[in-house]
Amino acid sequence: MSSVETTSAPKEMTFAEKQAERMKRLRSLHTARNEARSHNHQEVVAEEARNKLPPNYEAKRRQAEWLLDDQQKRDEAEKQGKNYDRVKLLNISATEAERLERKKKKRNPDQGFSTYEQATVRQYNRLVKNMPAADMEQYEKQKEKYGDAFYGGPNVIIHGMHEDRREAVDRMVDDLEGQIAKRAKYSRRRIHNDDADIDYINERNAKFNKKLERFYGEHTAEIKQNLERGTAI
Repeated sequence: MSSVETTSAPKEMTFAEKQAERMKRLRSLHTARNEARSHNHQEVVAEEARNKLPPNYEAKRRQAEWLLDDQQKRDEAEKQGKNYDRVKLLNISATEAERLERKKKKRNPDQGFSTYEQATVRQYNRLVKNMPAADMEQYEKQKEKYGDAFYGGPNVIIHGMHEDRREAVDRMVDDLEGQIAKRAKYSRRRIHNDDADIDYINERNAKFNKKLERFYGEHTAEIKQNLERGTAI
């Protein structure tokens, strides 16, 4: 009986073994502490970098990713000979399509002519919206190539450093020709009416008066008639 108890009793560790076990645990704790310290430092650096970004950075990043994905899908549809807008509408409900159309009209509503400044702003927004999606790969290449000169500045000479791509020049020429054709359609010379009242001093003033008459004529018709009759108060 005593021999069985003797064999089953745990073997007591020597001092050297205990010391080795303690050192092993100490090294493990030391390694864990260093990993935690390194992880905390990385989190602090990442948080500082996030705080330096603009408030709408995440929204801009998601928008850029969506635009790149949308442009890629559009290119694939064009290669297959499909109309991307029709394919896109087939994947959404009629309610969603109507909501997007209302949102599109609300974003840049056509309220008619008010001032030349507003007309210029509307044209600028339309041209910017029709620009193709940004090529982020080309952007990063140019950023790395030009270095500090990429952003320009008061003491940076960038003339002659940048060379326009052929496809970019062709795209600009096509856009300008489209603008000229559209402008010519709306700027064609009208047939002169000899019986019409002459209330202008030159052709530009005549066009401006026609615009005023088109938008405000119904509101000023009575005043105009009273002035012609001489009965205006």
